[in-house]
This record gives sequence, structure tokens and C-alpha cells, in this order.
Amino acid sequence: MRRLRTTADVLDASDDPLVRWASQALSAGGAAWGHCGAVAVHAPCLARRRRLVLAGPAEGVASLLAAHGRGVDLRPLMERRLAEEVEPLMPTPWVEDKPFGWMDRTGTLELPGDASWLTDTGDVTPLLREANPDSWAWPGEKGVRRWAGIHDDSNTLVATAAEAWSSTDVGFMMGVAVHPSRTNQGLGHRVCQFVTSSLLTRYGTCALFVDNHNAPAIAVYRKLGFRYRDVTTLLPAA
Repeated sequence: MRRLRTTADVLDASDDPLVRWASQALSAGGAAWGHCGAVAVHAPCLARRRRLVLAGPAEGVASLLAAHGRGVDLRPLMERRLAEEVEPLMPTPWVEDKPFGWMDRTGTLELPGDASWLTDTGDVTPLLREANPDSWAWPGEKGVRRWAGIHDDSNTLVATAAEAWSSTDVGFMMGVAVHPSRTNQGLGHRVCQFVTSSLLTRYGTCALFVDNHNAPAIAVYRKLGFRYRDVTTLLPAA
């Protein structure tokens, strides 16, 4: 088992976008390790959680999880398929927490004409409160970098999405919301297309989390070229 001391070390050790996204933690008090082709990144605070992000062969992941996976409020995060392979290899039992989705894509994407980065985010919070009160990204929150939006003819903000918690080479999109009176008009698709295009240009990869039961949102992201993976966190069995 070897220590990966820099973000560059993690990027050299893994091509998994989930781990590459987590590598930003190494510049914020985190740590990383490699073992038998697997990588683990400990992120003390990443997208509101203390996470241990893992990827690679199940045997290596199991060893890394056994060595570094315990701690108060620590959430080991990995692809669900991998978690199913890892659980039988663990010396002490773990249980799967609620699964959700990770989506990512590379390449380029055309910019829509009616969305832009906002210079004033004063209208974002009221829109989120009405349209997406469970959003993980909010204006002014640490790690939330900028907001995009679409305005209607009366200059009312009707759709928004944020860049939040991006890493060196993975841009991250969160905080998507469309005003309830303006759904089914393609606004969510266009504001997400704008953010995705911008992040692809800057980072080369764009990614996001999504509830695995949110079929309409997953459909929008698939139309934008994202691929879906079930991911999960593991918890120590009681």
C-alpha cells in the first residue's frame, strides 16, 4: 500500500472520473493511497460529506477500505457494482446505504443561445427554495463557484444551474432548478447544456450526482451525452 501525496499522483494512478473528481481533496487536507491497482481518496469535506472515494479492482479496494474506511461520519463511496464485489471480501461486515447516480461525459457540446453565467445571484435562492429546496448547492456555499441562468421576457430568472466542487480535470454541475410554472419547456435542458458545455471546455470532463429514481432528470442528462452509473456509500453493519 503506497501513499499518493499529490493530486497528480492520483490522476496518474486512476482514470476513473469519480476518483479524479475526489482528488481535489489533496489540496484541502485530504489523503490518498494506492494498492493493487485500486485507489482511495479521503476527502474531509467534499460536496457536504466526509468521503472516502474508491475505485479499481475489488481486492485492492477491499484492502484500502479495511485500512482507511473507519471514522466518524466517514462515507466510503464507490460504484454500486464494485461495492457488491467488495462486501464479501471485508473482514467485518458493511451494509449498503441508499444508492444514487453518478453521471459524466467528455468531448464538446454546443452552447445554447439563451443561457449565461449570472453576475447577480440574488434571484437564485428564491428560485431554489421554490423549485429545488433539497438542492445541495446554494449561493455563497463553500465550493459553489458560479451560477448560470435563463431569464424570461420580463427578466425573471426561470432556470438555473451551478458549477460546484469542480476538481482539476472534472467540472461538476449541481443546483439545477426550473420554476414550477415553466416546466416542460426545455429550460432545464438548455441551462444544463450551457453549464455542461462551459465545463467541458474548461475541464475536459463534466459530472454530476442525481437521484437514481429521478427519471426525468436522468433523461435530460442522457440527451446531453452523460452516461449513468449507480454509486453507493457503505456503512459499518450495526
